[in-house]
Amino acid sequence: MITTIERVLFLKRVDLFSQLHGEKLAQVSQIAREIDFRKGARIFNEGDMGNSLYLIMNGTVDVIKNSRKIASLNEGECFGEMAILDSEPRSATIIASSDIVCLEISRDDFYELMADEHEISHGIIKVLIRRLRNVKS
Repeated sequence: MITTIERVLFLKRVDLFSQLHGEKLAQVSQIAREIDFRKGARIFNEGDMGNSLYLIMNGTVDVIKNSRKIASLNEGECFGEMAILDSEPRSATIIASSDIVCLEISRDDFYELMADEHEISHGIIKVLIRRLRNVKS
């Protein structure tokens, strides 16, 4: 189990939250639930309904779309951000390619954060744009 200070320091390095100040980061750390996955664990499947966002504290995951690996995500990156925003089914399968530790934030908590902190909206836009630019055909 990691401390609040460790969570805050981690969150400051995540694009979604990098513009927030200490007090707000502490609030984010309070609503985030620490969760571990073992190597090979299927975190969710393409087409599943989703209601949470994950931030990778350590380890890596593979992103699988139409049975093809399209990306690997590492420490400080997030996944699940699309389903949390639009309530549509998950756009890809996520598999832990190593043992990983994540912070999970629910949709309801995330919406409350976005309502209070517009910088989070800017952060998620940056993440989505970067992913769109890096999509391989």
